[in-house]
Amino acid sequence: MTFLYALQQTIDRFSQLSGRLLSVLSVVMMLSLSAVVVLRYGFNLGSIAMQELVTYLHATVFMLGTAYTLQQDGHVRVDIFYRHFSPRAKAWVNSLGGLIFLLPLCGYFVLSSWEFVGQSWSIKEGSADPGGLPAVFLLKTLIPLMAISLALQAVAEVLRNALLLITAGPADKRAVGA
Repeated sequence: MTFLYALQQTIDRFSQLSGRLLSVLSVVMMLSLSAVVVLRYGFNLGSIAMQELVTYLHATVFMLGTAYTLQQDGHVRVDIFYRHFSPRAKAWVNSLGGLIFLLPLCGYFVLSSWEFVGQSWSIKEGSADPGGLPAVFLLKTLIPLMAISLALQAVAEVLRNALLLITAGPADKRAVGA
């Protein structure tokens, strides 16, 4: 049990660190976009590379931010019934949802994108636009990275909820946060 708890905590720390780094990228993205707008409309200068940089940063923040969002319980949930569940029932829903839906979906993303990303890397795919960034292969790599980081956080969530179910008896409401 101690190992499982330590694993869950380690994955959570990784997601926290990723979230902090991605927040810095959000600021870089905002500054880059501001520079594109000022250069374009203030000085009539355009840069496809800078515009693509904003797209790459946005994709990075969005794709790699999924694990952090899950860790922060910020994902979309239809909680018509869920919000009325007891903490133990919520733990069951979260555990089973992660095992039955989220982890297989992450596996599907990794498997279905692997060849697509591999082909891109084999030719070191670059931008189709003249003056664009020569790193489309890196952008495409975000697909399996997103799935892997999300799967890791899903494991942490399943562990967290499973440990809650194992350690807290039905009458032990303090242990489940009720």
